[in-house]
Amino acid sequence: MTTGTSTAPAAPAAAASAPPARGTLLAALGVVAFSLTFPSTVWGLESFGPWSLVAVRSTLAALIAGAFLLAMRVPPPERRHWAGLAVVAGGVVVGFPLLTTLALQTSTTSHAAVVVGLLPLTTATFAAIRTGRRPSRTFWIAAVSGAAVVIAFTLQQSGGAVSTGDLYLFGALLVCAAGYTEGGRLAALMPGWQVIGWALVLCLPLMAVGSAVALSFEPVRLSAHGIIGLLWVAAGSTFFGLYVWYRGMAAIGIPKASQLQLAQPLLTLVWSVSVLGESLSPAAPLAAAAVLLCIAVTQRARS
Repeated sequence: MTTGTSTAPAAPAAAASAPPARGTLLAALGVVAFSLTFPSTVWGLESFGPWSLVAVRSTLAALIAGAFLLAMRVPPPERRHWAGLAVVAGGVVVGFPLLTTLALQTSTTSHAAVVVGLLPLTTATFAAIRTGRRPSRTFWIAAVSGAAVVIAFTLQQSGGAVSTGDLYLFGALLVCAAGYTEGGRLAALMPGWQVIGWALVLCLPLMAVGSAVALSFEPVRLSAHGIIGLLWVAAGSTFFGLYVWYRGMAAIGIPKASQLQLAQPLLTLVWSVSVLGESLSPAAPLAAAAVLLCIAVTQRARS
C-alpha cells in the first residue's frame, strides 16, 4: 500500500513494498496472536476485574513499546501523524479491549469469536471509505458471504436473540475497524511496530492512572491463569500481534489483510475447546469450511 507522498522515509516505503507472500505471513501471525486474546482474557478475568485487566494490560504493553522505542532511538512521529495515532489508540488499545472484556463477562469465548468474525468486512468498509480504494466485485461478494456465514452461525448459537454482550461486541467491531484502517495507512509511512508503539505510548498516562483507580475499586485474586492471561494480552496480543499485523497490512493492503481475520474466530473456537473446555457446536465445522473458502477467494481477488 503506497501513499503517493514523496517525503515518506525510505524504510517504511520498503516495508510497504514487501513481497505479498511475506505480508500475508505477517498478517497471519497477527491473526494467530489475536485468536488467543479471548481465551487469555477469560483467564485474566479470574484474577482481575474487567476495568483493571484492560488498564493494566495497556500499561504493560505501553511500557514494552516505550522500551523498544527508546532502545532503537526512534524519533517522535511528525505532528501530522498524531491524529491518526489517536484513532489507533482509541480503537485498538482502549476501545476494543474494553468492550470485548465487558462482553466476555456474560458471553462465551466461542460466541464472542464468531461475532467478531464480522471484523474483516467492517475493516474493509472503513478502508474503502478512508482510502478511496475500491476492491473488486468478486472481493465484496466473498467478503459479504463470509460475513453472512458468521451472522448465521451467531444467530444459530444464540437462538436468534441479541444480548448486551453482543452489543458490546458490535461496538468493538466499529472502533477496532477504525483503528485497523488508520493503523494500516500509517504503516505505509512508518514501520508497523512504531505505529502501535506510539499509539500505546500515547495511552500510557491515561492507562497508568486508570490502572491505579481500577485496582483500588476491583478485587484482585492472583492465580497462574490470571497472570498468564494478563501477560499474553499485554505482550502477545497488544504488542507483538499488532506489530506483525500492521506490517502485513502495509505489504498486502488493508482489505486483503482484513479478510485473513475470517480465520480468527475459527482458531479461537479451537482454543476455547482445547484450553477452556467449552463445548463446540456441530455447526462449527460447516461454518469453518465456508469461511475458509471465502478467505481463499478474497485473497485471489484483485483490488
